[in-house]
Amino acid sequence: MAGDNETPAAMRAAATALLDSLDSGLKHQANLAFSDEKMRRWIEYRPEPRPGACLADLDLASRKAAHRLLATALSRHAFAQAMTIVSLEEVLDSVEAGRRGRHSGDYWVVVFGDPGGDERWGWRFEGHHLSVTMTLDGDAVFPTPVFLGANPARIDYAGRPVVRPLAPEEDLARALLDAIGPDGRADAVVATTAPADIHSSVNPRAEPAIAPLGVSSRRLGPTAHALLDHLVAAYLDRLPADLAARESARLHGAELHFAWEGSLHPGAGHYYRIQADDLLIEYDNTANNANHAHTVLRRPLSDFGGDVLAAHRSEAPHATALGEGRLL
Repeated sequence: MAGDNETPAAMRAAATALLDSLDSGLKHQANLAFSDEKMRRWIEYRPEPRPGACLADLDLASRKAAHRLLATALSRHAFAQAMTIVSLEEVLDSVEAGRRGRHSGDYWVVVFGDPGGDERWGWRFEGHHLSVTMTLDGDAVFPTPVFLGANPARIDYAGRPVVRPLAPEEDLARALLDAIGPDGRADAVVATTAPADIHSSVNPRAEPAIAPLGVSSRRLGPTAHALLDHLVAAYLDRLPADLAARESARLHGAELHFAWEGSLHPGAGHYYRIQADDLLIEYDNTANNANHAHTVLRRPLSDFGGDVLAAHRSEAPHATALGEGRLL
């Protein structure tokens, strides 16, 4: 397991290397103020304009620096998922016969604040179906939101998958549904039609609880409970080992709720979510004949470092230098 401050040190070094590799114009795009909350508290996984420097505009050394920064936030398998998602832009462009001009360089990187200083700072790597945001306060890393999507979610040859980057996220959930049994599914399946997208969507602040909650982990048998834990771990293990272990320890013994919406049958639109105190996991696969998946790991109270200011105020309630009503 990585040391307690290995990941923040790696992020500081990688972000500094990225900024040092850029000319003044690109650095101006890639380095924004940490106090710019509108730009910093942001998640956009659709093919829309976004702040930062575009990888297509970077030279090889800077593109590699951006990828190396992304790699500091993800485990090896999650980094592979992310790079597969990036490459799917070329597949999607082929499917669309180039009508929308999609390309694998249409990903953007931005650093907020000074990674080499003593103040809070953060960074984001984002593009279509990929959004990873990290916020740091000293050696404390706030590692959400992390969004991974895929279109197409599955490419087959002769009935066998060739590319399926989000397979564990679907397969574990279906195994959990099977293990829950009919009685548990009566509570877990809260709607027969899946939503068009995850409920938290691109909202900078996710709801702390989405109703109905579904089935409680305290009502599950041993096999189903173990599968639910495994499914949660699939999302936490997107993070480096030290961060994943910290997040797992935070949830130890917590009551989890699992809710499913849509069809129970593969190939038809479906969605699920998992919730606990300051945890929201969402998955949907509804568009393009259920071949277009979205997944996200969020901490509604702590996304973008949201609880840093609350902690600061509890320790120094008289401090007003950051301004009333401003997060971080």
